Amino acid sequence: MKKVLVVDDDSILRTVLKHTLEQQGYQVKTVHSGKEALNVFERDVPDLIVSDVSMPEMDGFEFCRQLRSQPSGQLVPFIFLSAKTDLDHRVEGHSSGADDYLTKPFEMKELLAKIEGLLERSRRIHSEIVHLMQQLVNSNAVSQVKISSQLSSTTFNNLNTQNPQPDPLPLTPAEERVFWEVIQGFTNKQISQLLYISPRTVQTHLSNILNKLNLENRTQLVRFAYEQGYEKAKKK
Repeated sequence: MKKVLVVDDDSILRTVLKHTLEQQGYQVKTVHSGKEALNVFERDVPDLIVSDVSMPEMDGFEFCRQLRSQPSGQLVPFIFLSAKTDLDHRVEGHSSGADDYLTKPFEMKELLAKIEGLLERSRRIHSEIVHLMQQLVNSNAVSQVKISSQLSSTTFNNLNTQNPQPDPLPLTPAEERVFWEVIQGFTNKQISQLLYISPRTVQTHLSNILNKLNLENRTQLVRFAYEQGYEKAKKK
């Protein structure tokens, strides 16, 4: 179930959006300001954000800029939903890092279509990252074969004995199970179904994994796994 964070100081609109999105199968969290949204984001990263512009404490533009300054928030799809209709505000919305800008009043059907489109684009980007990592590993493997073919049998054997398995992961058994699924490109929802745990538990394990390995996001985790040889070790 994809998670959507709705940020708006209009309580009625928050209620309407929450009800409509949940009817479409999304898990929805609502907050009333950009400042509160940042706090929620740190605890539970959503799959997409829908945000107003004019809000107390921190407006939507500043919220989007601060979100994009964080590694974990750089690729999260972001839609502005605002009563500010003039060109300058729409331009500022895109300049702050938003993927789209809808003006109020809006058609719910259009918002749902934009949400679905951005989530699909996000899925394709993640899949392409995993694919590129696999190509990198395969390319490195081919290069190693070419180099090895030029060495004598004795030298090759010496090199082979100096190529140990990657170090054991500093993770709990539960975290390690999540680790293997993440590097294969599965989403939190898919992992929760494979391991019979909640998406929130998957996100908690993923956050612990990133902290223990001193990494910032899933992309770095996939790269780490392939560069250190964990993906090969799993296949064995």
